[in-house]
Amino acid sequence: MADFKKIGFIGTGVMGGRMCRNLATKIGVPVIAYDRDPKNVAALADAGVIAAASVAEIAAEADLIILCLPGEPQVRAVCLGENEGGNDGLLVNVRAGQTIVDMTTATAGVAREVAEKFAEKSVDFADAPIAKGVSAAQDGTLSIMVGASKEVFDRIHPAMSCMGAGITHCGDIGAGQVMKLMNNMVVFMNTAALAEALAIGRRAGVDGELLFETLSKGSADSFVLRKHGMEYMMKDNFPDDVFPVTYSLKDVGYALKLADELGVDAKSARVAQEYLKAADDAGYGKLYGPVIYKVIDK
Repeated sequence: MADFKKIGFIGTGVMGGRMCRNLATKIGVPVIAYDRDPKNVAALADAGVIAAASVAEIAAEADLIILCLPGEPQVRAVCLGENEGGNDGLLVNVRAGQTIVDMTTATAGVAREVAEKFAEKSVDFADAPIAKGVSAAQDGTLSIMVGASKEVFDRIHPAMSCMGAGITHCGDIGAGQVMKLMNNMVVFMNTAALAEALAIGRRAGVDGELLFETLSKGSADSFVLRKHGMEYMMKDNFPDDVFPVTYSLKDVGYALKLADELGVDAKSARVAQEYLKAADDAGYGKLYGPVIYKVIDK
């Protein structure tokens, strides 16, 4: 890590906190972190993470700055200072030679927009959204999809490998976001299909657990079946500390916006969106996405 003498991390929530912990314990250089809730950073003190008082402090001290935020509005706020008065955003505080990696799930458009503004200040940028969920964040086995130049990808790879086991260079800036949105879109559609199958199967007199076990032995097998279906739907277990319906709605909305821009009528994704909206309307917005089963099999 000769290129980076100190790393900054912004956004240490459910996913970011676990990622930052892995980074701090493996990387071999100091890690400084900021979150709007100071308790989130304080919880990482035992891993040697140093608390920062602001985004500006991160910009002043770190060579590599990693973001893990809820969505596009927060990326704009942190990077461009929007809704923050401008003075505490990264753009007005960065210096030439720094590298920024945004691991938020947002849009290719915002990635390219902020990258262009940072490039004007000779600051490199990569979008590197993540997949595989909380357990993978905990274990450091995330899938990380990177949009960047080959030079920037090679430079940030050692830091990414502290948090993920599958790090893919997807293309230029924005490509990582496109890959992530397609990943999540397929997950949401698969989850909806499993929820429908479980509802139909149970009403037809088939044992739900046996149904999913049998599907897992055939061509319907998938990660989503084993995770969302067998671990959550089957056990009627929909925690509020994983990936909530509200975040799923955000991501499927980004995916459908991209589909519209490209002239693709993504009907299956719209069905998944409808189920997620129904779950949110039913009061399940804070619960894990597979809770859509409850609105399908009322």
